Amino acid sequence: MPSKTLAARPLPALLLALAVATGCQSKPDAAGAAAATTAAAAPAASAAPDAITAADISGYLKTVAADEMLGRKPFTAGEERITAYLAAQFKALGLKPGGPGGSYFQPVPMVEITAAPAPTMQISGPGKSLALAYKTDYVLFTQREQPLVEVKNSSLVFAGYGVVAPEYGWDDYAGLDVKGKTVVVLVNDPGNAGTDSTLFKGRAMTYYGRWTYKYEEAARHGAAGLLIVHDTQPAAYPWSVVLSGAVGPKLRPQTPDHGASKCALEGWLTLAAAKRLFAAAGQDYDALYAAANRRGFRPRALGLTMSTSLQNKLRRQTSKNVLAVLPGTTNAGEYIIYSAHWDHFGVGKTIAGDSIYNGAVDDGTGLAALLSIAKAFKETPTKPARSVVFLAVTGEEQGLLGSAYYAQHPPFPLAKTVADLNMDMLWPYGRMKDLTVIGAGQSELEDYARAAAQEQGRYLLPDQTPETGMFYRSDHFSFAHVGVPSLYASGGFESRAQGKAYIADKRKAYTTSMYHKPADQFDLAWDLAGVAQDAQLYFRVGQRLAAETTFPQWRAGSEFKGIREKAAGK
Repeated sequence: MPSKTLAARPLPALLLALAVATGCQSKPDAAGAAAATTAAAAPAASAAPDAITAADISGYLKTVAADEMLGRKPFTAGEERITAYLAAQFKALGLKPGGPGGSYFQPVPMVEITAAPAPTMQISGPGKSLALAYKTDYVLFTQREQPLVEVKNSSLVFAGYGVVAPEYGWDDYAGLDVKGKTVVVLVNDPGNAGTDSTLFKGRAMTYYGRWTYKYEEAARHGAAGLLIVHDTQPAAYPWSVVLSGAVGPKLRPQTPDHGASKCALEGWLTLAAAKRLFAAAGQDYDALYAAANRRGFRPRALGLTMSTSLQNKLRRQTSKNVLAVLPGTTNAGEYIIYSAHWDHFGVGKTIAGDSIYNGAVDDGTGLAALLSIAKAFKETPTKPARSVVFLAVTGEEQGLLGSAYYAQHPPFPLAKTVADLNMDMLWPYGRMKDLTVIGAGQSELEDYARAAAQEQGRYLLPDQTPETGMFYRSDHFSFAHVGVPSLYASGGFESRAQGKAYIADKRKAYTTSMYHKPADQFDLAWDLAGVAQDAQLYFRVGQRLAAETTFPQWRAGSEFKGIREKAAGK
C-alpha cells in the first residue's frame, strides 16, 4: 500500500456520559477469602447486560489506533495526542483527575537512549576468531547513561539460564566469578525444556525466565554484559520481535546512578550465532543445553573474549500516565484499578509501504475497553462505594515502565488498593466461549472472573501457553510485584461461532504478520463483539469488587502473598 500520510486530521468529538456506578461499603477483614468467593458467586443486580457494546469499542478503537495518533510512542507528538485525547475523554465523562496537583497526568521521568552498536562483535580465543554481525547475529542495548559504552576483551562464560533461585535449590552462578565478564545464558527457565516437570513450575515460566530478571541478576554479580540466546519456541516470539524492540531509541527509568549499577551491555544472540560461538569455544550447544536443564549444572568459562561498543545519544524527558477516578460513596478510601497501556512503537521502519505502528490490537483494544468501562460506570445509576481508578500507562512496550512507576509512586495507597484489572490485547474475532486467565491459580480474582464468565455462558480456561511467561509481560505484573491482586484475562481460544481452529489460525497470523508491526491497524472487518464481551465481564468484576466489604486474597503458594501480608502488617 502507499505510505501513510502523517498529516493530522481532527479527532472525533468527545463522547459524553451520564451517571455513575455500583455501591456498598467495604474493608479488609480476616474472612476475606470465603466472603470474596461468596460475593463472586452472587449476581450484580445493577449491571446492565448491554452496558458495553461493540459500537462503543469500535468508536474508541478507531480513534486511538488512527494514523493521526502516530503510533503512540512516548516522547513524540503521538504521546501528546493520545494522552490529550484520553484526558479529554475522562473529563467529558465527569471523572475526577487522579494525578498530582489536580491533573489527569502522572509524570513518569525517563531517559531515552538511542544506541548505535558497533557493526560487529569480535570474539577471540587461542588461535580462534569470530566476527558476529549486528542485527543478523546479535542486538545490543544499554541502561548506562554514557555517550560511549565499550567492552574490551571481556571473558565469556556460560551460566545456563542465569538464575539464582534458592527456593528451587538452583544457582547458575555457583562458584563463578563474573565480575567484568560477559555472561551467555539461555532464554526462559530450567523447567521449560520439559525434561523434568519437577524443575521450577515445569513448562510454566516463572519470573526467573524473564529477560528483565536475567539482566538484573547478571548486574548483581558484577557482569560487564549479558547475552541471551534467542530460541523462538521458548522465547515465544521470533527474532523479528527481538530486533524491532531493540533497534532505535530505548526508554529507561531515570535512576540516581544514571544506570551505573546495570551491566554495560545487554543483548541477545540468535540461536545460529550462539551455536557458532560455542563451536569456536570447542563446545556443543546441544550438550550445553542439556546440561543446563539438569540439577547440579555448573557454569563454565568458554575460553573466549568479546569486544564491542555502543555510541549513545541521551535525552531525558518526562512521559505521562493518564489517570482518572470515580470517587466512591461510603468507602472512597479504597480503590479498584482498571489499567491498559497507551503506548506503542510510533513511526518506524517501513514495511509494505507503511511506517506507522498503530497498535490497534496491542493495546488499542485495551484502551477502548478502558474507556467503555468508564462510560458504563458513569451510566449505571447506582454509584460505587469504593473508588474506581482508570489508568492508562506509558512505557509498557519498553518494560512496563509506566505501571512500575505508578507502583513505586502510587497516587492512591497500595494497602487500600483492592485489585488491578488489566486489559491488554483483546482479540477482535467475535464472541468467545472461553475466558482464559493468565496466571491462573494466583489469586481469588479468578473466582470473580469465573462467576462473570458463567453469566455470559463461558467457561474458565487456564493459560494455554504458560511457558511464554505472559503473567510477567503486561502491566498487571507491576501491581502483583508490590502485592496487589491482579487479573489479566480475555477470550482467546474458542470462538463461539467458529470454534477453536479458527481462533488458532487467527492468533498465529497475528503473531507472525501483525504483532509489533505496522499491519496491526484497525480493520473494518473485525468483529468487536468479543472485545465488548470481555469489557463487559471486567465491568461486572469491578462492580462486585466495588460493592464488597472484603479484599480478594492471593492463594497459598503465590509468590506475591507474602508481599501483600507484609504490607497489611500480618
